[in-house]
Formats: sequence, structure tokens, C-alpha cells
Amino acid sequence: MTPQDGMERAGAPGPARARRGRAASALLAAARGLPLMVLSLGVSLALFIVTVLSAVFLLLGLGFFTTPWVVHAVRVHANQRRALAGHWAGLRVLDPYRPLPPGPSGITGHVERTVLLLKDPATWRDLAWLLSDAVAGFLLALLPAALIAWGLEGWVLLAGLWHAVAGDYWYGFVHIDTFGDALAAAALGTFALLVARYANPYLLDGHFQLARALLAPTRGAQLTQRVERLYETRHDAVDTSAAQLRRIERDLHDGAQARLVSMGMSLGAVEALLEHDPAQAKKLLAHARETSAEALTELRDLVRGIHPPVLAERGLGDAAQALALRMRMPVEVDVELPGRFPEPVESAAYFSLSEILTNAVKHADADHIWVDIHHTDLDGGMLRIAVTDDGQGGADVSGGSGIAGIERRLGQFDGVLALTSPPGGPTMVTMEIPCRPLTRRP
Repeated sequence: MTPQDGMERAGAPGPARARRGRAASALLAAARGLPLMVLSLGVSLALFIVTVLSAVFLLLGLGFFTTPWVVHAVRVHANQRRALAGHWAGLRVLDPYRPLPPGPSGITGHVERTVLLLKDPATWRDLAWLLSDAVAGFLLALLPAALIAWGLEGWVLLAGLWHAVAGDYWYGFVHIDTFGDALAAAALGTFALLVARYANPYLLDGHFQLARALLAPTRGAQLTQRVERLYETRHDAVDTSAAQLRRIERDLHDGAQARLVSMGMSLGAVEALLEHDPAQAKKLLAHARETSAEALTELRDLVRGIHPPVLAERGLGDAAQALALRMRMPVEVDVELPGRFPEPVESAAYFSLSEILTNAVKHADADHIWVDIHHTDLDGGMLRIAVTDDGQGGADVSGGSGIAGIERRLGQFDGVLALTSPPGGPTMVTMEIPCRPLTRRP
């Protein structure tokens, strides 16, 4: 069993739910609804009240000191719900907040930070979510457990509890007085359990859908974030292109160009020795031929480094397979692609994959690597690449492992990279690039 066997693909919760039975899904939804009830009615309601009071205290001046801390607590709470939406419902809820300057210093800093927070539309959407989460979100989290508990109550009444409550108890619309009433309660409880069996997963999804409706960035905020990201990645793209050109120039100057100059000098010497010393001229010709072959090999390697022929001719899937065969350890590649993608996207994905595999071979101390490449039509089309190894784990983005360079490469296409590497492993690197296939296989 590979590490991927226990991991769901991002954005695809359906297969996991299909593998579980409906009864297990209903019970799981009820169990997950219990902590959500506490978070919704307890934490969300308390934070809503504290936020409103802090806003009122702005009139007294005290709110300029309390509001930044209160809003920070609200955002931590909202980010926790975004994370749960991803883990429990497979819903991707992005962070909509505008960047803030460093922490405030002095009265002026607190005032400026409070003003920036109040100008951020996400702050007010969080406030609306707190109220809706404390009411509708609480009910949606309560219903899965309540349906199961109420359904079981009907069977408990049939099991003998009806004797103790006969004449004074109503179970729904059934007045419990006789054994026949207990049978009716059990039938009603069975109906409630059947409803829970089918509805509980959807009720929990409804809870997170409500959260996403208010916590996800609006279309305007998404466009603003994208413009800012494109502005940043444009400079990275220019710097990367300049560095690439300098590398090509250096490789040509130090490699193929030097060999061609040497070959030219050898041919000049051959011309001078051809009549007086044919034997020496023959040796120089052989040396010139070897030099030309070496120069041709270096030029081919240089071209292959710019854009591998297998990538240009066969596409990303076959290029990844060829790349895996060149690794020093077993690499298992699973490819599910509908066709070819734009050349810049394939090139960025290929070289990012190459960098990650090289890092895994060098630093992970792994025995096996698994690569999963697939495309989904969700979110407008997304190319996803997951690389998992069974090594020692503990990888860090800031550890100088080349991850920052990969993020810059992917950022030119609005792509993202996620790294999961707990101590002891496994390490999983996931890359996502928004794109659509140019052609689809029949």
C-alpha cells in the first residue's frame, strides 16, 4: 500500500464518502457536528458579542486598542473553520484578508491598524458569518446528532421505558400510553434514523457551505488578489528569465564555444602541417573530430535542459515517466491526463517535478517515491501533481531546499505549492496549476 492510498485527492471528497457506508457517514457527521455545535454557539456567539462591544468602544477611544486583538481572534476562529471545511467537507475556502503592516507601536500605530482592519470588507463578512454561524450554523451542526438521538429514543421507549412515562409523555406527535403507542414511537424513530442516514452528510456539508458563502473571498477580492500576485510574479518571471539567459550564455561560453574555438585552432594547424607533416595533421584532424562531437553533445544537453524533446513530442505524462526512470531510486508514476496542455504550463510542471524528485533523492533518505499527476475540471480546470516519499520527513520550506524557486516558477501561472512533512515522514509535496487542456484524448 502506497502513502497515496490513504490520502484523498484535494477537492474530491466524493470517493471517500462512497467508500464509507451511508450509516457510517451519518454517524461520522453526527460526531463531527458535536464540536461544531460548541464552536458555533459558544465561540462564534461570544466573538460576535465581543466584536460589537469593541466597535462601540471606538466611540470612547478604547476600541482602538481592543479591536485589533478581537479581529485577530475572529480571523483565527474563521481560519480554523476554513481548515475544517477542507478536511471534513473537501471545500476549499481561501483566505480573503488584505495584508497588514507589522504590529502597531504606540497610539498612532493602533489607530492606523484599526482603520485598516475596518476598511477590509472581509472583517465585516466575518462579523456576518459569526452571527449566521451562531444561529443557522449551530442548527445544521445540531441536527445530525439530534436526528440519531431522537430516533434511538423511540426504540428505547419500545424496549420498556414507555412503562415509566406512560400517560405523561409525548414522543413527537405520539402520546405514550400503551404498548401500541410504543410501537408507533419505534416506527417514528425508525423514520428519523432513515432520515439521518441519508440527510446527515448533507446537513454537515450545508454547515460548511454556509461558512464558505461568507468566509470565501468575493469575486472582486479574488481579482484584486490575482492582480497583486501577477504583479509580484511578473518581476519574478523577468528575473528568472534573465538568470536563465545568463546560465545559457555561461554554458555556451564555457562549454561548446570553447570546444569550437579549440577545433578551429586545430584545423588551422592541420592546414599548416598538411604538406610538411601529414601524420601529425591526421592526429589533429582526429582530435578536431572528437572535439566537434563533444561540442555537439554539450549543445544537445543544453537544448534538452531548456526544453526536453520528450516533453515537446509526447507531453507531460510521458516526460514524467522518462524523468522517473533516470532517478536512482524506484519512482512509481500514476498519470491521468485528458490531453496536452499549453507548452509553458507543461514546462513549468516538468521542471518543478524534476526539482522535487531531485530533492527527495538527495535529502529524504527514502526507499520509494510515488508521483500522482491528474487534471480535474473543478475550479475552472486544475492540473495537480503530488509527490510522496517514505523518507524521514521534516522538510522545511525555509530550509534552502529549492521550494521557494518552485513557488516562484508556479506563481507565474497562478499556481500554488503545499508541503506536508511531519517528522518521521511521509513527505508530500502538492502542486496545483490552473489550466485547461488544449486537446483531449479520444
